[in-house]
Amino acid sequence: MKIVVTGDTHIRNKNKQLPECLLKECESADLIIHTGDWVSMEVHKILSEYAKVVGVHGNVDGDGVREHFNAKELFEVNGFKIGVVHGDGEKRTTEKRVLEAFEEEGTDIIIFGHSHIPMLRYVKKVMLMNPGSPTDKRKLPYYSYGILHIDEHFRAEIVMFD
Repeated sequence: MKIVVTGDTHIRNKNKQLPECLLKECESADLIIHTGDWVSMEVHKILSEYAKVVGVHGNVDGDGVREHFNAKELFEVNGFKIGVVHGDGEKRTTEKRVLEAFEEEGTDIIIFGHSHIPMLRYVKKVMLMNPGSPTDKRKLPYYSYGILHIDEHFRAEIVMFD
């Protein structure tokens, strides 16, 4: 199973759009995960044209987005437990907040956003993945998104682009 992972798209109007390379990747996706800060449900509409979309709301999402998405999702793919959360909050680092959000669930993979900083690393036996942002790189040199392949094993990568 191929999962495209994105988030922090922050698309408010038609002047900013999802990049072509991300949409091209979505053409072969079995599932798309969004880590929140959609800002507009238009992003969900576009991504849903390619595959099923699982997502959470982020700290800048308004009522329209919050009515459609939970703050946290937990589901299973091929026997692996995946947790998704935006990662915002007070005190502690984003990484510590997302680990605490799923400390009782026994997840294999936690996918989060908020910082716009792409990251792929393990904490004990849990893989943490932040896809960064395909539309708002802030001070980073590249935009990014993630790809997660899950069958009897899983592997992940972060795709960086200009």
